[in-house]
Amino acid sequence: MTLATVIGFPHGQNAPAAKEQEAERAWEAGADELDVVINVGRLRAGHDEAVRAELEAVVAAVPVPVKVIIETALLTDAEKRRACAAARDADAAMVKTSTGFADGGATVSDVELMSEYLPVKASGGVGSYEEAVAMFEAGAERIGASSGVAIINSIE
Repeated sequence: MTLATVIGFPHGQNAPAAKEQEAERAWEAGADELDVVINVGRLRAGHDEAVRAELEAVVAAVPVPVKVIIETALLTDAEKRRACAAARDADAAMVKTSTGFADGGATVSDVELMSEYLPVKASGGVGSYEEAVAMFEAGAERIGASSGVAIINSIE
């Protein structure tokens, strides 16, 4: 079993140094993977270099895989591309669609777009076996679903 935790939840607006410390403490406490929430405000304001630098600092702070949550429901397609590019350029291991905090979740089109940059974890709104299959077919490598047991139990 892999233990993962989130950094910068729910909005990613923590100071970059705070995110680094949060990541270090999570790793020291035993986290095997980290999910860091992108600073959506900085991204939407066009501060892509600051977003990349922040992500790069978190990735460099810990010796475990870092997934970047871009919160797709809050972004345009152009912003999603910029977020994914920042995550890729920061050497993140994966991008993830949602924290589950904002309305909306994973969509097939978002997974297709994001998978052009990095492996994708489709999270939020995946509630059935058919939806999970659609996400994998769109390019997702992982699914995050609160109804995972029900999805597995529904397979005939």
